[in-house]
Parts: sequence; C-alpha cells; structure tokens
Amino acid sequence: MHMMMGSDPDKIAGAKLSRRTARRVLHFARPYRGAILAFVTIIVVESVLALVPIYVFKRIIDVAIPEGDRGLLHVLAGAALLAALLTAFLSFVERFYSSRIGEGLIYDLRVKLFDHVSAMPIGFFTRTQTGALMSRMNNDVIGAQRAVTTTLGSVVSNVIVLGTTLVYMVALEWRITILALILLPVFIVPAKRVGRRLSSITREAFDLNSAMNTQMTERFNVSGALLVKLFGQGHRESRAFGERAGRVRDIGVKSAMYSRTFMIALALVGSIGTVLVYWLGGQLVISETISLGTLVALAALVTRLYEPLTQLSNARVDIMTALVSFDRVFEVLDLANPLTDTPGAVDLVDPHGAIEFDHVTFRYSSGEEISLRSLEIGSSGAVDDGPGAEVLHDVTARIEPGQLVALVGPSGAGKTTLSSLIPRLYDVTEGAVRIDGHDVRDLTLDSVRAAVGVVSQDPHLFHDSVAENLRFARPDASNAALVEACKAAQIHDVIMGLPDGYDTVVGERGHRLSGGERQRLAIARVLVKDPAVVVLDEATSHLDSENEALVQRALATALAGRTAVVIAHRLSTITGADQILVLDDGRIVERGRHDDLLAADGLYAELYRTLVRADLTGAAEGTDELV
Repeated sequence: MHMMMGSDPDKIAGAKLSRRTARRVLHFARPYRGAILAFVTIIVVESVLALVPIYVFKRIIDVAIPEGDRGLLHVLAGAALLAALLTAFLSFVERFYSSRIGEGLIYDLRVKLFDHVSAMPIGFFTRTQTGALMSRMNNDVIGAQRAVTTTLGSVVSNVIVLGTTLVYMVALEWRITILALILLPVFIVPAKRVGRRLSSITREAFDLNSAMNTQMTERFNVSGALLVKLFGQGHRESRAFGERAGRVRDIGVKSAMYSRTFMIALALVGSIGTVLVYWLGGQLVISETISLGTLVALAALVTRLYEPLTQLSNARVDIMTALVSFDRVFEVLDLANPLTDTPGAVDLVDPHGAIEFDHVTFRYSSGEEISLRSLEIGSSGAVDDGPGAEVLHDVTARIEPGQLVALVGPSGAGKTTLSSLIPRLYDVTEGAVRIDGHDVRDLTLDSVRAAVGVVSQDPHLFHDSVAENLRFARPDASNAALVEACKAAQIHDVIMGLPDGYDTVVGERGHRLSGGERQRLAIARVLVKDPAVVVLDEATSHLDSENEALVQRALATALAGRTAVVIAHRLSTITGADQILVLDDGRIVERGRHDDLLAADGLYAELYRTLVRADLTGAAEGTDELV
C-alpha cells in the first residue's frame, strides 16, 4: 500500500516523470549500479525459486506417492529444502545490497544538501523555517532512498512473480487461469480507492507531525522555553500540541482500519479464488482432465497472483510518489547560491586589514532569489516579495590597517548592513568592497572569512564544551593557545571555576554562562582565530558596569594591532576612534574624529549629546539612539 508524502494523489496519478529528474536520479544512483544490478538479479532468482516448492509438491502428489517411489520422494524433498535454504541465503544477500544502496544514497544526498544549505547566504536562513528544512534533509532524503530500493525492488519483484506465476499457471491449466483473472477487477477497484483514502489521511498525518516537530523545536530550546514560562502560556501550548497529537491518533486508528479492510479484502478474494480453483479444478480432476497435483499447484499459485497484480496496478502512482521526494531534494539543491567563489578567485594571503568601500549601494535580495516557498513559515503564495529597498546608497570610505573605526547613527541607518559586507555575508548591489586592495568577490570566501573576526551583541555558542566552542575558530588550536586567548579575554578564571573546566558543556546558546561571560568567551574565540580585521557590534551595551569593564579590557587585547570596525554604543569607544563614520538613511552624512564632529554640530553632535544624557542619568535605554 503506497503512502503519499505531502502530494496530491490525483496530481501524482496524472503526473509525468520528468526526464531531467530521471537523469538526476540515475546520476545519484550511478556509483551503485553494480549493487543495483546484483539487487535486481537476486530478486529475479528469488521469484523463480519461490516456484520450486510448488513444482516439487505437484510431483510428490502426482508421481512419488502414487508410484511409491521413495527415492524420488527423497530427491524432491531435498530439492524443496535446498530451494528454501538458498532463498534464505539470497534474502540475506538482498538485504545487504538493499541497505548498501539505500544508506549510501542517504549519505550522498544528506552530505550534498548539508554542504549546499550551509553555504547559502544569511538571507536564506532568515526566511526559512528550520523544521521544514530539517524535514527536507531527513524525511525527503529517506523517501528518495526508498524510490531506489523499496519501490524499485517491489516493482521488479511483482513483475517477475506475476510473469512466472502466469506462465506456470497457463502451462498447467489455461481455463483455471482465466477464471482466476476474472476476479481481479472485483478486488483492484476497491483497493485503489482504499489506497487513495489512505494516501490522503497519511499526508494529513505528515503535515501534523511536521507542525508538532516545529512546535517542539521552537519551544524546547532555552529561549523558547523561557518565553513560554514568562508569558504563562504553558497550558495554551499543551492544548495546541494535544489537539495535533489527538488528530494524529485518530488518523492512526482510521489508517489501521483502512489497512485492515484492504488486507481482509485481499484475503477474501484470495479465498474466493482458491474456492473457484478447487471447484473447477476438482471437476477437471474427477473427469481426469488434470491431475490432483496440478490442482494443488494451481491453488497455491492463485494466492501468488492477486497481490502482485494489485500492487502493479498502482505501480505508477507508487513510483511517482517516491520520486516526489527526489524532486523536493533537488528543489533545494537547485536553489542558486549568490555567494560563491568566482572563477579564478584567489586566496587573501597575509592580510594587513585595509578596507575600502567604493561607491557601495546595497539592497537585500527578493524571496525568489534566495528562498523557497515550501520552506517558509506560513507561506501560501509565491515567495517573491519583490526586490528590497536600497539600504545603503553610494557609500564610500577607506579604513587603514590598524585603525579603529566607529559606525554611529540612528536605528536603521545601515550600520550592521555595512559591517556585514566586510566578511561578505552579502554582496554589494553596486560598487565594491575591498580588503587590501582586492575586491572581496575576487577572493575565496574561506580566505576572506579567515581574515575577518566578528563579535556580535548576542554571540552564539554551540551546545558543546568550552574548548570545542573555542576551537570552532581554529580546529588545530592547542590547549595552550586556548588558555592564552582566554586569559587575554579575562575569562580563564571563570572557566577554571566551572565543574569540568574547559571540558564543561556550556548548554544551548551558552545559557549556562552569564551575558558578560559569553561575550568574553566570544572574544577569546576571535583571539584564537587571530584575524586581521575585527568587526564588533559592541559587546558591552547591555552589560552591567563590572562585566562591561572586564569585556572592555578583553576588547583592548582583541583589537590591539588589528583593524577594527565597531558599531558603537559607548562613549569610550566613540571618543577613542581613529575615524567615526556617521550613517543616516543608508548614507554617510559625516565623518572624522570626535572633536571635529562635535565642532560641526551636526547629527553626530546630536547623537553624542543623547549618549551623554543617558550616561548621566544611568538610563541604558538612551543607547538605543545609536543602535
């Protein structure tokens, strides 16, 4: 019985197999063509061997017993036993090849998907529903594997079983064969209707399971669980989950009943067919037209006839259904990645940290360019919401190696966007961003990102040990290098106070550490990386004075001798900058040092006075003016 995975059965039934899809499936299966050939060959041999016992029992009844030939009885019994042993052995070998092909395909598809998705730009992840993406990388990959193993094996097996059974039945008695075939439509028509109904409710169950997985993914992380508790929505979440789980339960019961109806119908038609075979065959035996052994053989063969015929009647739907998974996998693989190494890209060698923004204009990509509707949250139409408005307009600036440059401006001015262009998280729409005179698009992505270290306001830590989080920056870093970086970042003593020191697991997103400790650990991670350029969405804006002082000392070490681009929130950072770039509405409206900009009495002076008032009153909210 086939099961649909998120596809309309009527559409599947009327669909045509895309040649392009078929070619790509064959391409992925190419490394396993030897194993697939062996797999199919074994199925053919098993199907033929299944007829041996029927032939043996016919000979025993017709020859060995009537003639009292014990020797022939021994030979025939031995042949049946040998066929059973050989079938058991081949079943084991078939499973080996099936798992080898299936698991190999899962590996190939998952690795290719992971590599492709992980290389996608940040815009892809901001629009994509994580649960849907994980489902695509797990459920659909497994569905694609089934298309090559289970479905292929089922079709080949059913064709061979049907062919050999019909040939043998016709050879034994054509009239009984025709009688057996007359019953087939009585079973196939209801069976197809049951199959379609099962497909519909199974699809609904998949959708509900996906919704429950998404709910668990979002609520069972630290931030989600905290939000639910703080807003007192635990009962509401439980009710929503229970409603979905209850519907899945009801669907499970209904599916079980439909499946049992199908099996009862199969057994009933098989029983009727057997009765008819014995009825007609018995008369033929009485009239001595056929032998008793032939009748017994025909009765055994008729039970092998209905199931493969029924399954083959739905074979096309089964194949198309299985290939839907391949299409869904290919849909993700075909999503173009605008951030790739250009032909002839070179490594950035021995970077010094000079940065140039050359008439940079930037807009965010439209949904159609970087996303898929099927992966977006609650998307019912096309993902293309049109090209984004320009965020940066003709920005030109130069940062010399070793300079500390502060980016200031109102919220939404484009500061974060501008800083994100340096490690090439996005590509400019017009103009160019250069590091050491090289357009970042002409450099390899790996070398650009190796040269740039980033510390954000809310640094992300993986659910792993302190040491592994630090080594994410440089996997070959020695223990001594980690300790040195952590001492410089003012976090070593804190780590040593943890239960397992550097082997302590920090928890999801590092929630076992305080905000200041996470910031200092993130700074230590950048020190382990040892980049030429540091981009800093200043890490002290939401910290208390004690943690701020520690982080500031850590930053002094992290920024020493490096080019630093800082989205500034604090007076100390702004006043000490070698250059201040003031952004407003995506444009640089002022630039210079602190004293000069104050004297100009423009936007910077206004923002600075807001900061001074905030510091004097101790109101942290005042810093939002420069975020």
